Amino acid sequence: MTTSTGTESALWLRRFRPNPAATRRLVCFPHAGGSASFYRPVALAHSTDADVVVLQYPGRQDRHQEPGILSIDEYADRITRVLAAEPAKPTVFFGHSMGAVIAAEVARRLEGTQYAPGVLIVSGRRAPGTERPQERIHERDDDGVLAELKRLDGTEGSLLDNEEILRMSLPAIRSDYQAIETYPARPDLIVGCAIVALLGEDDPKATPPEVERWRDHTTAAFRLRLFPGGHFYLTKEQAAVNAELTEALRSLG
Repeated sequence: MTTSTGTESALWLRRFRPNPAATRRLVCFPHAGGSASFYRPVALAHSTDADVVVLQYPGRQDRHQEPGILSIDEYADRITRVLAAEPAKPTVFFGHSMGAVIAAEVARRLEGTQYAPGVLIVSGRRAPGTERPQERIHERDDDGVLAELKRLDGTEGSLLDNEEILRMSLPAIRSDYQAIETYPARPDLIVGCAIVALLGEDDPKATPPEVERWRDHTTAAFRLRLFPGGHFYLTKEQAAVNAELTEALRSLG
């Protein structure tokens, strides 16, 4: 497997509290438009027990001058290369929304290698084999994209009130929406690790039956857990989500 350079790893990987002695790893895959800093509380909560790595996608924060990525396959190919350059450890993948799909695609690419995750936790995203009428949010004007963000209530901090940050963020948000909205249904995406699916009960982007179908994408165990809240339920249910991550890490042995 082709590995990445140290420069690529420095661009993509964030360790908010490094723990090089950890024997297990947690890799966090952000949502569309999301940045590594959104997952800083998750990283700090688990850094004493694991090497917690949060991905930083191009086009945001310290990578804002880079062009965004327009396809899930390109995301997965590049992240696979970066993660395969890290020392192999028993690993949990945790992806929310678009990040869930990227995590699953990376897991499939790593299948059969020492870098494959032992558990894949997918949050706020319907299964890859499901189909809906194609969404075209990435083709809207800025006001249309902002309307979707407000509907999902997924902006970080006071983003909508800060015009400068908003102008920098919209290109990354739009490119991420294009990547996930042009991702085709893939019923043949199968991984060998256990899948745990997490979902807000009022999520407009995924229903329990759609998320239940993640069961079809693993040859191992599957479990679905529902939480109060919408698409970004995990901001208010952080303690419960952290408990799921702790359980998954401990299951690695």
